[in-house]
Amino acid sequence: MLLNILLLIPIFGIFLISIINSIVPNINTNNIKNIALFATILNLFVSLIIFIFFDFSINQFQFVQEHYKIGNFDIYLGIDGISIYFILLTTIIMPIAMLSNWNSINENIKTFLIIMLILETLLLSVFLVLDILLFYIFFETILPPLFLLIGIFGSTNRVRASFYFFLYTLLGSLFLLLSILTILSITGTTDFEALYKVRFNHLTQTFLFWGMFIAFAVKTPTIFLNTWLLRAHVESPISGSIILAGIVLKLSIYGIIRLILPLIPELAMENIYIVYLIGTITIVYASISTIRTPDIKELIAYSSVGHAAVYLLGLFSNTVQGIEGSIVLGLAHGFVSSGLFMCVGSVLYDRTSTRLIYFYRGISQTMPLFSILFFILCLANAGTPLSLNFIGEFMSLYGVFERFPLLGLISSSSIVLSAAYTIFMYNRICFGGTYSKLFKINIPDISKREFSILVILILFTIILGIYPSPILDGLHYSVSTFIY
Repeated sequence: MLLNILLLIPIFGIFLISIINSIVPNINTNNIKNIALFATILNLFVSLIIFIFFDFSINQFQFVQEHYKIGNFDIYLGIDGISIYFILLTTIIMPIAMLSNWNSINENIKTFLIIMLILETLLLSVFLVLDILLFYIFFETILPPLFLLIGIFGSTNRVRASFYFFLYTLLGSLFLLLSILTILSITGTTDFEALYKVRFNHLTQTFLFWGMFIAFAVKTPTIFLNTWLLRAHVESPISGSIILAGIVLKLSIYGIIRLILPLIPELAMENIYIVYLIGTITIVYASISTIRTPDIKELIAYSSVGHAAVYLLGLFSNTVQGIEGSIVLGLAHGFVSSGLFMCVGSVLYDRTSTRLIYFYRGISQTMPLFSILFFILCLANAGTPLSLNFIGEFMSLYGVFERFPLLGLISSSSIVLSAAYTIFMYNRICFGGTYSKLFKINIPDISKREFSILVILILFTIILGIYPSPILDGLHYSVSTFIY
């Protein structure tokens, strides 16, 4: 019942907003915003209740619900010790994403709120369904709301970016659809638990592996498949950037854990050299590109590509430490990248209408509180000890070292390079000379709303970085049995 409530609360929020807006057309927009925000916060409390009652000593899907027969398959819901953390991440990030554009979006507010609530339901559905075909359906249905979010509320080249994002990711996911249809034609079922007991022959596994890997490589994204991410991030409103970096990029982690590793393990291990080579090149390429870019939003997007490549390597390490580290790094990246996009988009861009680093020299002189919080997030992004990012990166790279020491050594350059581009960016924005003369007025420091959001994200990063047991203890049994 709790899983149904989790999916229905945002839909009920959409229904309530539509009814109230039709009854009172000239209603204060803050009242509509408060309804949508309350729905996302209520969903967060429901997910916390699920987390409290979840039994981590059982390696089975829990809170299972099977109903509403549609055609040849059922809507089959359930969670395990891995998906519970992605559900918590989604319910934490969604209210933050909504608050990030609280004052900056003043037109089509009802449309914006409905898109956000639809996105929450669809993203939660991806992590809840236990049917491979339904997984693909919800995996793809997040594209139209994001397409509308970028196309309606983005910046100058938003229409071009939204089409680029939609077509690029849709084309990549068609390979996943072909793989799923192949599985359905061979086995006659799309149920996760039934498919985990099936062993495919080598030729079939080869076809399935590359179909699935291409789809998840686009979502990760890896080198040569990451151009959509940069365009989408740069032109997207800040709420769209937060959802993309905080949740959508984690779909690749979840998809690999759910589909590739348990269904086609032999081919996953056979092609590990290719995956590791792609991941290592992506880390070096993204890090070097990040150092030279002048656009702050693009810089943070490039850094997301580098971190995504690290957790991709950890997933294919076939070690407990590597897989746990990749999940932890994915969660940590969700918090930190959301905070960095909040600093860039909701604080700096909303005040100055520019994303170029050159205009922001000496911000610490006029925005000291912002500079402190921004510095903490930059340290976490660089994988500094006592942050959750450090735990995730260390465990992921440890798993890579156990598998391939040489590639592990090259991949570890991400630690040095991430520190280089992050601190270089911070130094140019907050120091690097006197406050820019190109601005006629001083920029005010962060508001209470912005301060609250950034502090919440920082607290998650630091507290879980100092004491990661709530995540690692919950993951350990599920990941251990998943491997062995």
